[in-house]
Amino acid sequence: MYGDTQDVRPAEQLDWAALARYLRWNLPAHQIKGLDLSGDMQVSQFPGGHSNLTYLVRFGGAELVVRRPPMGPVAPTAHDVAREYRWLAAVHPVFPLAPRPYLLCEDPGVVGSSFYVMERRRGLVVRHEEPLPLRNHPEMRRKVGESLVDTLAVLHAVDAAAPQIAHLGRPAGFVGRQIRGWTERWRRSKTSELTEVDDLAAWLAAHVPPDPAQPAIVHGDFKLDNVLLDPLDPPHLVAVFDWEMSALGDPLVDLGILLAYWSPTGPAEGDAAVVTEREGWPSRAALVERYAARSDHEVSNIRFYETFALFKIAVVVQQIFFRYSRGHTADPRFQTFGDRVGYLARRAMAMAETRPAT
Repeated sequence: MYGDTQDVRPAEQLDWAALARYLRWNLPAHQIKGLDLSGDMQVSQFPGGHSNLTYLVRFGGAELVVRRPPMGPVAPTAHDVAREYRWLAAVHPVFPLAPRPYLLCEDPGVVGSSFYVMERRRGLVVRHEEPLPLRNHPEMRRKVGESLVDTLAVLHAVDAAAPQIAHLGRPAGFVGRQIRGWTERWRRSKTSELTEVDDLAAWLAAHVPPDPAQPAIVHGDFKLDNVLLDPLDPPHLVAVFDWEMSALGDPLVDLGILLAYWSPTGPAEGDAAVVTEREGWPSRAALVERYAARSDHEVSNIRFYETFALFKIAVVVQQIFFRYSRGHTADPRFQTFGDRVGYLARRAMAMAETRPAT
């Protein structure tokens, strides 16, 4: 184990000998400081996250990150690590907080699926507990929250029409396609009937906003625990992770996700609890106000995007619970996920019904 990693979970072991052989033959050694391929490969696992599996691989003095899809069947187009690799390769040069990717392997014969390797960055992650520099420091919490919004505005200011970015997606009709796609994922991953989720999908389809005047790079899962903070200066971000849902389209999709995760995403403690309810963290209204001040994007209809974000989170949670219920993962964190789906849908519908769309 190395600091923020742990021993690999038994059900998520890979063929480490095959991985080591592949990396020794294919890593661009001249680009990686401290890489020594002559010794044994050491492996541990990053314990956070509920989606792709992320491992820390060490060769000599070099630390590398390996990402692959979760075990078992996954939804079509989901967990596409090859797509994530290509996004990182394009975005890293224009948005350096995106980690640098080194290598993509699309041969499932190596570790059972496609995977990619990227640089390792070190910093603080805020999940269920705050790191020491933030505990009982309301002013530091406020600064980190503001920095998060400022970083999102910087990402959305990147020229999405630049040749190295524009080929990655089709921004026209992005939100409508997203709603249709997530609705289909919900239908494929159902384990029981939940009319509130179906009602929410129908509401969203009936209230799709027009395309923005200027599309942007959409991270797709922009939230507090997908960024790394500088341990010596926490308001300074050192990385933004998890680019698997990146796209070109409406930037307010990202702001909606950030707002949705700023409050509990379930009725229980644990994963559902959020540190951002503590003193000092900006309110959701303050996040919207700061984003509006830092960007050129109109935010008057932000309630739609937060509603869509809650729907999207509900479907992600259902997909994870589907894998758990079918025995494709034994991770005990997922056994209560079924209860969270209905909670999220009810919260989203309450938001949709209390304020009319603009």
